[in-house]
Amino acid sequence: MTDFHPAISAAAHHEIQQRLLRAEQEHEVKILYAIESGSRAWGFHSPDSDYDVRFVYVRPQDWYLSIDVEDRRDVIEYPIVDEIDINGWDLRKALRLQAKSNPAIVEWLNSPIVYREQGRYAVQARQLLAQHYNKARGFYHYRSTAKTHFQQFLQGEQVRLKKYLYVLRPLLAVRWIEQFGGVAPIEFERLRQALNETSVQQAIDALLLQKRQHGEAEAQPAVPVLQAWIKAELERLQHVVPAQDMEPVALANLNQLFSQLLHAQE
Repeated sequence: MTDFHPAISAAAHHEIQQRLLRAEQEHEVKILYAIESGSRAWGFHSPDSDYDVRFVYVRPQDWYLSIDVEDRRDVIEYPIVDEIDINGWDLRKALRLQAKSNPAIVEWLNSPIVYREQGRYAVQARQLLAQHYNKARGFYHYRSTAKTHFQQFLQGEQVRLKKYLYVLRPLLAVRWIEQFGGVAPIEFERLRQALNETSVQQAIDALLLQKRQHGEAEAQPAVPVLQAWIKAELERLQHVVPAQDMEPVALANLNQLFSQLLHAQE
């Protein structure tokens, strides 16, 4: 048996598929879409990185027609007992968050590692996202994420390798939105297309090489080139006000998609 994806071993892929099946059986749901998120999907995982499995599921139509539906739990979560972290969102929750350009569901829909895709949910959701993505919200989210991680994890003389990448990736996502517009890809290598500084690219190459050879806890002295670029970029972005998107939120289309998918469960 060949590997499902270079970042996913055959054994892990098999186990993940089994857990998705168990989730369907235990909770009486149908999983429409399941993907890998986190460092494996981003393209800079370490040998000991976890598997971050996320999914969108739908219940039988009658479940959504009860008057107490708002009080019912709309997530499925499992405790982390090994290297596989798996949880999912109900379809209604996923579509509601998509209407707000929620960063998590945006990235789920653009993951390059797909474990399960049934029906038209993912295809149609991605089409609607391309039409109604709120670029300003993406800008503010990624800028805030980069600033928070930089302040929390990259201030000492020794820093963990992965923390650089957790700051660089959102900063490059902001640059992508600025330069190309639309949804930024989640793969780090694609995001690097928005980076023109050769010295920074070379420093990133060295960083990725070290991270792929070592574990998640690997630390090293702070890298001056990266420190300087991150500080300058965060300072620049503090003075940038993105244009506010005036397109209407795709509620009508998302409601229609929700109705179509529910009827498909009959």
